[in-house]
Amino acid sequence: MDWFYTFPHMDDNALRDLKKGIDDAFRAFTRAYGDALETFFYPLQQFLIYAERFMLKTPWPIMVLLVLALAWGASRSWRIVVGCLVTLLVIGYFDMWEDTMRTVSMIFVSTILSITIGIPIGIAMSRSDGLRSVMNPILDVMQTMPSFVYLIPVVMLLGIGKVPGLIAVVIYAIPPMIRLTDLGVRLVDKDVLEAADAFGSSPWQKLTKVQLPLALPTIMAGINQTIMMALAMVVIASMIGVQGLGQPVLKAIANQYFTLGIFNGLAIVGIAVIFDRVSQAYGQRLQKHREIVHG
Repeated sequence: MDWFYTFPHMDDNALRDLKKGIDDAFRAFTRAYGDALETFFYPLQQFLIYAERFMLKTPWPIMVLLVLALAWGASRSWRIVVGCLVTLLVIGYFDMWEDTMRTVSMIFVSTILSITIGIPIGIAMSRSDGLRSVMNPILDVMQTMPSFVYLIPVVMLLGIGKVPGLIAVVIYAIPPMIRLTDLGVRLVDKDVLEAADAFGSSPWQKLTKVQLPLALPTIMAGINQTIMMALAMVVIASMIGVQGLGQPVLKAIANQYFTLGIFNGLAIVGIAVIFDRVSQAYGQRLQKHREIVHG
């Protein structure tokens, strides 16, 4: 009756040989193409360095004013602007400004990359049911895979540093961008598309002048979710050398520094709330504008 209590499984030697074969193949690929991959991602590294340098070298009053201007432009809400101001001043007062700017630069670059890659894929999915059926299981795996697992292949390929961390963040954060772009384009009213066809619009004109503008509120929801997931992953990516608010949290866990972990954790929460409120408010403004236009 042992078979009833013990699940049948592959022979231990065969399983070990399978795992070893996969690991050896991945290491061989890394040795063969590691340098080429580093060269390929060099522009990305420079972009990240410039973004971080800009945020660190810009005097803090100017950075605060830039954030407040963006918050006002997106939300038109004094409550959100005052909330951003208070959050940033508290972060600076508790000497977490530089780590916060490093984290914000990583979020900024990863969000730009996710938008650049995710929107075209989402548009392609909205136009092809076959591609959507292929991509959906891949996106399901990407969203359910434990975030720590993403660190393993990027470290093996590119080592420890900012670029491997950035790639792991983008892979983890991009699925909502792709899914909600696909959903937003598919939800565009068929009558509006027929009207565009009646006016002789080309497929490109129909996409850029009709579908994307109408799908923008849904796409903004995707951007919001991408930012939130990127912020969560940046903390985990501190394990492979990504600087910012995640490293003090990691240090606090290793050394049992309660206040260090709490303060930096609250700074992460504050940045998350700023991103969330501003992007949500902008998405709601776009939604209201669309309702007025279609009134």
